[in-house]
Amino acid sequence: MAKILLVEDDAALAEVTKFGLESQGHMVQIASNGDDALLNLRVNKYDLVVLDWMMPDLTGIEVLQGYRGHGGKTPVLMLTAKTRLEDKETGLDAGADDYLTKPFEHRELQARVRALLRRPTSLANTVLTVNGITLDPATCQVTKDGEEIKLRPKVYSLLEFLMRHQNQVFSADAILERVWLDDAMVSTDTVRAHFKLLRRSLGIKEGSIIKTVRNRGYMLVPDGDAVSADQMVI
Repeated sequence: MAKILLVEDDAALAEVTKFGLESQGHMVQIASNGDDALLNLRVNKYDLVVLDWMMPDLTGIEVLQGYRGHGGKTPVLMLTAKTRLEDKETGLDAGADDYLTKPFEHRELQARVRALLRRPTSLANTVLTVNGITLDPATCQVTKDGEEIKLRPKVYSLLEFLMRHQNQVFSADAILERVWLDDAMVSTDTVRAHFKLLRRSLGIKEGSIIKTVRNRGYMLVPDGDAVSADQMVI
């Protein structure tokens, strides 16, 4: 199972593509524009990016150049209606690993995704560990004290986000923007419910390593660390 960021401004195509990739066992998050794509790439780790070229505001090429310019190494599959050789050269020279023209057969997209995921990458999927809890991004496996824990996809994404941003406080709205980017129907109540489910799944109590900071938000902090003002992310 791979974690895939799908960047596509056509909502109908995005949903169909997401469904097809999820049917192959992948976890898919949708970004509908370039700004949201770059935000997600800054705060999350993905195994693959499927990136549309023609988008309003930031184009796929600009997203790709910005991502590669900051050292991003995750494989990128470019989607576009552009068919000229010069356009393909532009996409590949900007840092794309593969190129698929629209309209496309979803079986071909899935085959190209499988091929890219088989390629070795220099971007290490670093195993995250805190207080006996281990999360392996390569396998999406979570363990506590050596025992595997099964988490719902969004609960897993929430835990991974917290483990990658230890000692930082995020408001419920900030977490919605970073973890639930592709779902406009959720609310801060959804965040609270998922934190309860996360704590219950991990067998930890409120106020332990996953803390609720009153009037501020939530954070993951190793035992003994304190919250300072400069750690707040509102």
